[in-house]
Amino acid sequence: MAIPKFLADLRAVVGSRKLWLSAAAAVVLDEEGRVLLVQRADDRSWAPPGGILDPGEQPADGAVRECLEETGIATVAERLVTLTVSPDITYPNGDVTQYLEVVFRCRPVGGEIRADEDETLAVGWY
Repeated sequence: MAIPKFLADLRAVVGSRKLWLSAAAAVVLDEEGRVLLVQRADDRSWAPPGGILDPGEQPADGAVRECLEETGIATVAERLVTLTVSPDITYPNGDVTQYLEVVFRCRPVGGEIRADEDETLAVGWY
């Protein structure tokens, strides 16, 4: 999985030391009440689409962007669902991160479902 350029640049300076980052996710519900989930490429787990926010990016915009990138589904963020802090996460390469996690309930407005084959292995309504 590729990391954002700003994060690669930062990691070049700080190494694998713990970073505090922001992330946003989209809980997308369709008219039938099903939730959109992605199978993550890094650990094969199933989760709502989401990822690291770009510097200066509004969290709702980031959730919508990540959903479109990972699933092909365009959405509108309707409301904030949760705001939490993750435990420390140590990646296989030794990088340590802790996230401020911002999650939005979103409504699908278009697009065609597909996995991006970089960050997501599969996508589906459940």
